[in-house]
Amino acid sequence: MAIFEALRMAISSLRSHKVRSSLTLLGMVIGVFAIIVSVTAVSVIDAYFKDRLQFLGSSTFVITRRPTIQIGNVDKNMRNRPRLTYEQLERLEDVMQIPVSISPMEGFNMGKVSYGGNVTPEPNVQLIGSDEDMLGNYSFELESGRFFTNEDVQYGRSITVLGSELATELFPNESPLGKTVRMQGHRFEVVGVLQEKGNIFGFSQDNRLFIPITRAFSIYGSRNRDITISVRVHEQQMLAAAMEEVTGRMRVIRKVTPGDPNNFEIETNNTMQAIFDGFTATLTAGGAGIGMIALLAAGIGIMNIMLVSVTERTREIGIRKSVGARRRDIMRQFLLEAFFLCQVGGLLGILLGALAGNGVALFFDISPAFPTGWAIGTIVMVTAISLIFGGYPAFKAARLRPIESLRYE
Repeated sequence: MAIFEALRMAISSLRSHKVRSSLTLLGMVIGVFAIIVSVTAVSVIDAYFKDRLQFLGSSTFVITRRPTIQIGNVDKNMRNRPRLTYEQLERLEDVMQIPVSISPMEGFNMGKVSYGGNVTPEPNVQLIGSDEDMLGNYSFELESGRFFTNEDVQYGRSITVLGSELATELFPNESPLGKTVRMQGHRFEVVGVLQEKGNIFGFSQDNRLFIPITRAFSIYGSRNRDITISVRVHEQQMLAAAMEEVTGRMRVIRKVTPGDPNNFEIETNNTMQAIFDGFTATLTAGGAGIGMIALLAAGIGIMNIMLVSVTERTREIGIRKSVGARRRDIMRQFLLEAFFLCQVGGLLGILLGALAGNGVALFFDISPAFPTGWAIGTIVMVTAISLIFGGYPAFKAARLRPIESLRYE
């Protein structure tokens, strides 16, 4: 029997039992959908964070009290770690041998900022203290004006550099340079505006007001508060050596006993991404595992439906064999029916899963993604399911004896 004739008969048989075929098809669609929607959504989120996690310069690493990205419960030992202080930063600057630029960053307050009659609509502007090396260490760029100088930090001058979003809100029709903005009664002269940086973890990096950290200390006090320290090497190839030296220096500064683990973290863009990659891999495996269980259930359903079909068509099989159909012809027809159901269900599941998964991209305004590898792998899986779970009914149909089949009622 020609392959196209067998395929035509298989489709005709499925169309004659529309409800049964549709329910079987639905099981396959759900299984494939569960796999594709989960891996697509995770791929979209992963691509977003890979882009957003590049907030450090390529030659920069940070020293923090605890990991920047923490998944699961925080270890008790991490909660009890001593603070990273500005005094420790100054001591690190004094003892470093490798040429580096060291910069602090600390959020001191959050509230509304005003200029004249213009006031930010929400009290969500973050006041951040830093120094003259922040631009290079965190890959910020100036849109206009200037950034802090060493003298600004040394004398704690009351100046500020605005994020692009904040500058647009307060100065829609004029230049902010030289103007004075207010935040909770404190005045700051605007000396610069930063270029747009975008969001990270749902928080805008452009809705910020930057001031010299020494000025922030004079307003809010507590030079012993916990800060983040960024370190930028002047030559890219010295990054690993600088990280090693910083680790040793900080262990001495923070009085870590030899043999004890560090009571601080040293992170780069890559180390933070690796932590997030582990999390997304777990999500992908979980979603794919659920989908594979659903596919297994769909395969069992296909086998049951095909066995019922063999029983119902026993007399038809006997007639076909009596007029010359061979075992392989019968087996081919039933395998094609299972193959057709699985492939259609797989393609529908991939399409619906990709659309639903990219709903995350649409909602959060992220670039869409399509898991090509998983889609190909899913097609291979449904093909294997059609051969495995459709194989036994097809083999059973091919083994029926013509005389007994013709007598079947």
